[in-house]
Amino acid sequence: MIETRKITAEDLVDNPVIAAMSQYNHEQLLFCNDNDSGLKAIIAVHNTTLGPALGGTRMWMYNNEIEALNDVLRLSRGMTYKNSISGLNLGGGKAVIIGNSKTMKSEALFRRFGKFVNSLAGKYITAEDVGINPLDMTWVNMETDHVVGLPGKSGDPSPITALGTYVGMKACAKKQFGSDSLAGKKIAVQGVGHVGEYLVKHLREENAEVFISDIDQDSLKHVSNTYGAKVVGLDEIYDIDMDIYAPCALGATVNDDTLNRLKCSIIAGSANNQLANEVIHGQAVLDRGIVYAPDYAINAGGVINVYAELTNNTPEWALHKAEGIYNTIYEIIKRSSDENIPAYAIANKVAEERIEAVGKVKLPY
Repeated sequence: MIETRKITAEDLVDNPVIAAMSQYNHEQLLFCNDNDSGLKAIIAVHNTTLGPALGGTRMWMYNNEIEALNDVLRLSRGMTYKNSISGLNLGGGKAVIIGNSKTMKSEALFRRFGKFVNSLAGKYITAEDVGINPLDMTWVNMETDHVVGLPGKSGDPSPITALGTYVGMKACAKKQFGSDSLAGKKIAVQGVGHVGEYLVKHLREENAEVFISDIDQDSLKHVSNTYGAKVVGLDEIYDIDMDIYAPCALGATVNDDTLNRLKCSIIAGSANNQLANEVIHGQAVLDRGIVYAPDYAINAGGVINVYAELTNNTPEWALHKAEGIYNTIYEIIKRSSDENIPAYAIANKVAEERIEAVGKVKLPY
């Protein structure tokens, strides 16, 4: 006979998964495992008030499953805010696949992942993210229609993500320096993957002085040779004399250690979850007089790109909307300065207000 027992409120508090879901107010988590393909993944649906949850799939070799869980929870919450503040009729979700993206990819793994996505019946729509490319998404698409960013459609979102980051950075310059020109500005771009490389291209075309760092030596060499950017060490990048710090790799690089070292006036990059602790470090950035562009607001170009695919809008529509990130960022940082409230808190408030207003009326989706 199988013994059962009643679950109490105290039991749920002690459960790291339920407690984490409650902290960020998530709707649903799906843990995915397939021994044959080696798939180990987590899909997080944060909020579907504005529409189905959309967010990319990240493939990363996490140190443990709790680290992966924390990442997917923060990323999916960020997608809710990103989609809301961008005026898109989408909720927030995200997925992470635990594994080495250089050695563990296979058709079997991505097709099995696609079946898990399909099991959510459209509540979650996936796309590419760190460690994933459009070809991987074609394998996912063999098992589900709930996927965007496919070749021949909206494709790689990196160029438009970089464009949004670039114009958002210019908005920060307008507020901090009185002009949105980046010519002659010293800008440190941390991470020169797809988005980072396109960002460097924009910056060098405007004659900014660009410093770059990355764990991938081949990418560093390519970007340096192609655009004339100066390579610096992974740790050295925090100490150089710069006007703008642009984190474009993984998150939490704005923390107690780096804030004591950064000499920048602006933080504006494409990475998600740049503040290690948004409350503590969001306030610390404000106290130091640094203009901070909230990550999910400045890096929304990619989701705008795939939203155009979902809604049958043109690439020109997506381009125009991504250029509007300039105004979004400027309004946030101006309010932050005027009200002496951290920029992340202003952005959160704007995103939450739309969700709360729409939550009172059921959207037809």
